[in-house]
Amino acid sequence: MPAEKHGYEFGGPLGAYGITFGLPLVCYAASFLCNEVSGCPVPSILHPSTLTLARLKQESGWPKEGILGLGSVKVTAYVLGYYLLSLCLQEILPGEEVEGVQLTSGGRLRYKFNAFNSAIAIMGVALAGTMLQGTEFPLWTFIWANYTQIITANLGIAFSLACFVYVRSFSVKPNDPDHRELAAGGQSGNLVYDWFIGRELNPRIELPIFGTIDIKAFCELRPGMLGWIIMDLAFIARQYHLYGYISDSILLITASQALYVFDALWMEPAILTTMDITTDGFGFMLAFGDLVWVPFIYSLQARYLAVYPVHLGVSGTLAVLAVQGSGYYIFRSANNEKNRFRTDPDDPKVAHLEYMETASGSKLLISGWWGMARHINYLGDWIMAWSYCLPTGIAGYLVQRSSQAPISDGQSPADGSFVGGAPVQTQIVQGEARGWGMFITYFYVIYFAVLLIHREMRDEEKCMRKYGQDWQKYRKRVPWRILPGVY
Repeated sequence: MPAEKHGYEFGGPLGAYGITFGLPLVCYAASFLCNEVSGCPVPSILHPSTLTLARLKQESGWPKEGILGLGSVKVTAYVLGYYLLSLCLQEILPGEEVEGVQLTSGGRLRYKFNAFNSAIAIMGVALAGTMLQGTEFPLWTFIWANYTQIITANLGIAFSLACFVYVRSFSVKPNDPDHRELAAGGQSGNLVYDWFIGRELNPRIELPIFGTIDIKAFCELRPGMLGWIIMDLAFIARQYHLYGYISDSILLITASQALYVFDALWMEPAILTTMDITTDGFGFMLAFGDLVWVPFIYSLQARYLAVYPVHLGVSGTLAVLAVQGSGYYIFRSANNEKNRFRTDPDDPKVAHLEYMETASGSKLLISGWWGMARHINYLGDWIMAWSYCLPTGIAGYLVQRSSQAPISDGQSPADGSFVGGAPVQTQIVQGEARGWGMFITYFYVIYFAVLLIHREMRDEEKCMRKYGQDWQKYRKRVPWRILPGVY
């Protein structure tokens, strides 16, 4: 079957280039501009007229080794060990054997899913270590002390995977016996764009001991999604180390995000019907998103609260839980309704739903959740995003010290130490930074809205190509895209 023609997405080659180099800079910027050295944001940002590169380096904790300090061979080795552990657990632990959707070639790929069991095993080790050593458990102290270097290690892995699968994609042959296929959108002929968007649909590799590894399915939920929660837990440990207590706000955020992640891990087979698996090739876009963006950008709120605890109280906690519960109910109910209808339309829970049958034989729901909006699940996802940001309140803080030592290496003396014979006392206050930290702690909800709208637009284009005039009719039956009555 000839490849389906696709236009450029994400702004074409220029957009791919910008995202490839721009988004990693966002991750580094969030790391340096919100810290426990000087504040969140760093004080220089609040007074642009006095901003100098030297002062910015001092306040941001820029490594004394310069740009070389962003990486570490030792840290990279430990991060690779985490990936190796994930591979081992995928192979060793029992899992559910599932067939994927039918490919263009007519075949189906088989998958082994046990990400939930793997996560429980890793969390069990972390729990045991914490019970024995408390907040000094090496996992937590390692993450806080080497945060930027861990970003660099994962970024290097994402770049390496993108290059590997791109080069290897040129060995895909028509009618491949292993059902290797090129993604319809990754065959533009432009090197940068195809490397970014992904040429091969489901790149797989045979490894000694581990057998067949589906690179895209492995990256989708394992290292990055679980890494997100591991980051949150490291930040909880840091808050306890600094203050001797754990605030309700950081517990609430971590619990909410853990619910989201472990729900996704439990429902792992559901990824087989997502656009990431069925449509997109695996390139830098997915590698970076899965391995870097998710764990380091999605955990920004917990990282902020590790340094500046916010106390919500009972009423504040209940308000955030109401937001979280509403979003989760919409998200999970809508997805369950769709999955039940796809797998068994006669299921009593969905048998009453109205649908429209297309010329291709597909059935499109026009009642229930999916009668309200064509992508109603995205609404639930976005509402949940608010519950991750609201516990940070009106964010922003400054780090004030009664005695200041030179911090050219990005480090500051701890409370109780002496500089020039005077004890150093550190105080975290909001001061003039109040509100300005929201650019960091609420970045997620703004970014996520853009992401969901862009994803919805991609979904619409895909469905238009697939269903043609039937999709036009469906849009008249279900006119709203995400938010009924608004958009």
